[in-house]
Amino acid sequence: MSVSIDAVYRAESRRVLATLIRLLGDFDRAEEALHDAFAAAVEQWPRDGVPANPRAWLVSAGRFKAIDNLRRRARFDASLALLADQLDAGDEAEVWDGEAVEDDRLRLIFTCCHPALPADAQVPLTLREVCDLKTEEIARAFLATPSTIAQRIVRAKTKIRDARIPYQVPALNELPERLDSVLRVIYLVFNEGYSASSGETLTRTDLSREAIRLGRLLLELLPEPEVMGLLALMLLHESRRAARASADGELVLLEDQDRSRWDRALIAEGSALVERALTSRRFGPYTLQAAIVAVHAEAEDAAATDWEQIVGLYDVLARVTPSPVVELNRAVAVAMRDGPEAGLALVERLFARGELLDYHLAHAARADFCRRLARNAEARESYRRALALARQEPERRFLERRLQQLDE
Repeated sequence: MSVSIDAVYRAESRRVLATLIRLLGDFDRAEEALHDAFAAAVEQWPRDGVPANPRAWLVSAGRFKAIDNLRRRARFDASLALLADQLDAGDEAEVWDGEAVEDDRLRLIFTCCHPALPADAQVPLTLREVCDLKTEEIARAFLATPSTIAQRIVRAKTKIRDARIPYQVPALNELPERLDSVLRVIYLVFNEGYSASSGETLTRTDLSREAIRLGRLLLELLPEPEVMGLLALMLLHESRRAARASADGELVLLEDQDRSRWDRALIAEGSALVERALTSRRFGPYTLQAAIVAVHAEAEDAAATDWEQIVGLYDVLARVTPSPVVELNRAVAVAMRDGPEAGLALVERLFARGELLDYHLAHAARADFCRRLARNAEARESYRRALALARQEPERRFLERRLQQLDE
């Protein structure tokens, strides 16, 4: 029986929590009710059997436990008695309105990623409430202390309560801006897992897995083209994970990767999503980035890469979402199509504008162009600058090897 309850917890706990937040109007109260509901399940299900609809049972149990708790505390706070009466008077049909229940997870995602919340709180709040990661797990993933992460989550919940941030899916006219915030948070989680910003390891599989799970959930609930594009982008990047590092954890560049180790099932799924998103004609930057990664995935080897198509896609991306990083990535593609001198000119133009001077990958790209042009003194200077800025150990070791090769 304990195995069954564990399985129900894994499958249903986030759905139950999302509905309890809607019913109780408070994150902490809902989490307490969720805990109480599962405690009751542990006590009653072995005796009475697992109910036909475990989620409905848990929501009802959690709701009534919350009402009981509020009435007990009302002896010290009269306002809680009124709240308990309001919850008790709730229409059961309203509680189990099918559309409302199905939208509860979507409400939870949009609330955790609300733009009124601090950016550094949106990610941990989403991982805690939507993905059920423990505070310690989130702290380890982002190289922070558990107390720091806990404080961010507490402050975010307080902001939601005090600012009366609505627990709802945005109206149609607000959806593009609000959806962009959700997609940004999910992609931040994925990027930290796929290419960790610092530390001993190149990747953190657990974070990438959670981001993809969030992407699948969001697509299931809201099948918009850019949701397809983001999920495609994550799947296509994830398909290369096994080939991105050597057996001893060293960085392997895309051009040197063993493509037989790429996950073809993820590539097929991601490519199909890109096609669907592009066909809609309502795509945006995530779909364009996914299309670029798909071109790489289609090439049998590095020499077969269609750099003309990739440069063209970067041209479109630069118009849709202009940014120095997009320009840098385009410069790398131009260098592969037209030669390192062309790429170097584009990077020098960025630096002349004061852009990306503190971005290690920009200096690494300049160093590589100079190395290929046999301008070794300039290459050394740029590799040293990149090394001073890099925080991830595998990247630092790669840059050190490049420097050593120039001295040989």
